[in-house]
Amino acid sequence: MTSTERSIAAAEAHSAHNYHPLPVVVAYAEGAWMTDVEGRRYLDMLAGYSALNFGHGNRRLINAAKAQLDRVTLTSRAFHHDRFAEFCTELAALCGKEMVLPMNTGAEAVETAVKTARKWGYRVKGVPDGRAKIVVAGNNFHGRTTTIISFSTDEEARADFGPYTPGFEIVPYGDPAALEAAVDDDTVAVLLEPIQGEAGVLVPPAGYLPGVRRLTAERGVLFIADEIQSGLGRTGRTFACDHEDVVPDVYVLGKALGGGVVPVSAVVANRDVLGVYRPGEHGSTFGGNPLACAVALEVVAMLKSGEFQQRATELGEHLHQELNLLVGGGAVDAVRGRGLWAGVDIAPSHGTGRQISERLMERRVLVKDTHGSTIRLAPPLVISKEDLDWGLDQLRAVLGG
Repeated sequence: MTSTERSIAAAEAHSAHNYHPLPVVVAYAEGAWMTDVEGRRYLDMLAGYSALNFGHGNRRLINAAKAQLDRVTLTSRAFHHDRFAEFCTELAALCGKEMVLPMNTGAEAVETAVKTARKWGYRVKGVPDGRAKIVVAGNNFHGRTTTIISFSTDEEARADFGPYTPGFEIVPYGDPAALEAAVDDDTVAVLLEPIQGEAGVLVPPAGYLPGVRRLTAERGVLFIADEIQSGLGRTGRTFACDHEDVVPDVYVLGKALGGGVVPVSAVVANRDVLGVYRPGEHGSTFGGNPLACAVALEVVAMLKSGEFQQRATELGEHLHQELNLLVGGGAVDAVRGRGLWAGVDIAPSHGTGRQISERLMERRVLVKDTHGSTIRLAPPLVISKEDLDWGLDQLRAVLGG
């Protein structure tokens, strides 16, 4: 057996089969490239679902982590530490908000946003106890906890995990009339992805997000934007909401906030929202730990320069220009996305998304399929134009174009 085969066999024997990864075993990575245990190099066109916006082994982030490792990595929130205040201050400023509630994973941040909205609804809006409702969109992906899958429309994520948590109403994504009809006196929040990533990089119709902002403001409802995948430079702006000059009440952040080094997530809002918490009502042992704060502070500093947003804009325009040339040729049915992020619908005659992903892997390009016929492209924002073009050449070759 090869090293790859041995590693995969051991993983299959001793780990739960909750993922179906491509048969490549990565041992080393730098920038936009990964090297497997056999020494083969692959172009990473997924970037850890946008967790690696700044590339593998980014020296600024690695150096920030190494420096903090020599000082202190964890205190728990039982005590203060000297990186916490700066992290909260700088992240709040990046978001144009006043307060930060740090967690670790994206799902934890979404759960925190749900709890925040409910508590705000009871304490501030005056919704009767036990009646708070949150409106969400169909085809959403916000995580995999029991509460979050309770408002998922993906049966693969939901099946056999009930009973489900009540308090949510699902409406079609991008449908303002359905959203307006769903919002009532008991509604405390509308929770949306500005661009739906797992659904295939679905961009809502122009004007939809501003309409959500107007409706929620008029009806006294929080607008919660899940920018875990779409935020922090991926779409060419700091947040995907920025493209339509929309400022939600609450940002939910994760993935790239930890730079692909440590898991860091956060809920960011003004004092009138996050100020509803009192000591003991919510927490996390690792949330806001010194190591996480050190890395996330460097992420915020990098984003403040605007360099990565500009790269995503310029390379994204090129990416979509090239991908759109494939539409109508029989191999690609549609292309969607914004910035350096795209969903490509493969024509059934050319194979499933999984099959295309496997063929690309054979040509040393790594992508991920979703929902049967779609592949997602989300390379690190540090990718060079030459490498991006090489990756697109491999896609054209796989599709026979």
